[in-house]
Parts: sequence; C-alpha cells; structure tokens
Amino acid sequence: MKRILVTGAAGFIGSHFVRRLLADAYPGWAGARVTALDKLTYAGNRDNLPAAHPRLEFVHGDIGDPALMRELLPGHDAVVHFAAESHVDRSLEGATEFFRTNVLGTQVLYDAAVAAGIGRVVHVSTDEVYGSIAEGSWTEDLPLLPNSPYAASKAASDLVARAYWRSHGLDLSITRCSNNYGPHQHPEKMIPLFVTNLLEGRQVPLYGDGRNVREWLHVDDHCRGIALVLDGGRAGEIYNIGGGNERSNLELTHLLLELLGAGTEMIRPVADRKAHDLRYSVDETKIREELGYAPLVAFEQGLADTVTWYRDHPDWWKPVKHATD
Repeated sequence: MKRILVTGAAGFIGSHFVRRLLADAYPGWAGARVTALDKLTYAGNRDNLPAAHPRLEFVHGDIGDPALMRELLPGHDAVVHFAAESHVDRSLEGATEFFRTNVLGTQVLYDAAVAAGIGRVVHVSTDEVYGSIAEGSWTEDLPLLPNSPYAASKAASDLVARAYWRSHGLDLSITRCSNNYGPHQHPEKMIPLFVTNLLEGRQVPLYGDGRNVREWLHVDDHCRGIALVLDGGRAGEIYNIGGGNERSNLELTHLLLELLGAGTEMIRPVADRKAHDLRYSVDETKIREELGYAPLVAFEQGLADTVTWYRDHPDWWKPVKHATD
C-alpha cells in the first residue's frame, strides 16, 4: 500500500487534498495511507480533517523540526508540500515567520526527503512569485519578481526546491496556482472575509478603487491539477495551474453582494495595501498539453456554492474568525 505525506494538511488547500485522497478521487493513489502533518498555527484547523479514518495518521508538528522530519519521512512514497505562511497582509506586518517556515522549513523538509530516499515530491507554490503583469499571462519560464515579503519567501522556497532537484536528484516538480477559493478557507482571505462579514451584517473592506485583478481557481480544480503533476509531472519542471476566471476585486465584490442580497452601501473603501500587485494571470498551456488538465468548476457556480457553504457552517467559521476577539 502506498504512503503519502501531506504537509500543511490541516490548512485550506492541504485539507481538501487530503479529503479527496481519502475519497480515492485520484486513481494513482486509491487506497493510499495518508500522513497529514500540520503545525496547527492559526490557519491550520484539525476540524478540516476527518476525526478518524483507517488510512489517515495525523501528526502535529513543524516542517522546520529536523529530528521530526528525519523520523517521519522514511517509508513514504511521496510528499506533497503545502505547508506555508500565506497571508500577504500578515507578511507586511512581520515577515520573520514567513521566511522561517517557507524557506528554512522547506530546506529542512527536503534534507529529510533526500535522506529518506523519497521517490516523488510536489512543491506547491503561488503565482504571486511572478509579481504583477499588466497584460498577457505568465509562462513558467518568466523571471521571479515578487513584491511582498510573502511572495519573496515563496520565490525563495521555489529556488530551494529547484536546488534539491538539481543538486540531490530529488524527483520534484513545482506547481504555481492562481487565487484559490472554496469551503474551509480561513476568513482572513478576501472571499470568506467578505461573505462572513455580510452574513453578520457588516461592511466589506475593499482595498483602494478595487481595480486589482485576480484569476480565481476553485480548490477542487487546484488539487486535481496537483494530483496530475504528482503522477505525471516531470522532475525539475514547473506547472502553472489556473482557473481562467479573471475578475477585478470590485467585480468580485458586486457578485458577492448580489449572492447575499446586499447593496453597495455595504462596501467600505479602505487604504490600499502596500505594493499591491495590479493583476495576476497564469498561462496554463503546459499542464493542459502535458497532463490533460482543465478546470471543471464554473466560477459562478463555484462561488455560489462557496457562499452557501459559509451560510450553512457558521459553527466552523465563527470560532475561527473571532478567535482573537
């Protein structure tokens, strides 16, 4: 029986990947045993994973702990590395934890992967490492031009990953995704923040004039793309994973207002974020042509379903959102 280690497994995207693994959604890993590793910082929620499952082992730990990594990795066939500090605003307030986890943690993890002879690794990254693009879309060979401490820490993490492929022969591929959305996303991120604010009758804080453009990708499409790369991606290669749904923040805000029956008086303009990237857009030709990827979740339906999930699960998001009240 195959064994796979998933880091950051109690976070938004990592937990979705684990749940789909346990549901045998990815044929190459049907029946696999899953080790779910998470430090359970504010964004990691044990409730995102099954309380018990015969093929699931949960480990509360830090990828930056060398002893734990060397103890944990032997016997696994693959690692999918989601674990990261990921919120831009938090990185602007204090970047130290971002570099500690995203860069040094990745180095510790891959040292242990090399020592354990791990057969396959997928390193999950973000389109934010490319910076901002005024027109067109990023291909995988464009330079990295990160503009926030978060994006810089992820760009550095990508270079660590590449070095372990090149120096140590680690069979590793990198994925870079566009903005994810879906259930179980921490309410500090735009869509769940706006949805939960509106459900509580509170205004939504829109940065600047709202003209910043993001490409939106449903978490299920993202995880399916990662599974394709896990099974068929080439070592040392990078694969962009996108959803093809570009919306300005203002357009997205109006869609959410409509879905929740709210008016424009619920928009509260706030000062723009420092070095706010204007537009993100990835070219996903490579993963489509090599691995047969295509997003399946229509944006309007996915967004409506996400709103419904938050409306139906206040018991999940209210404790998370108001943990520091």
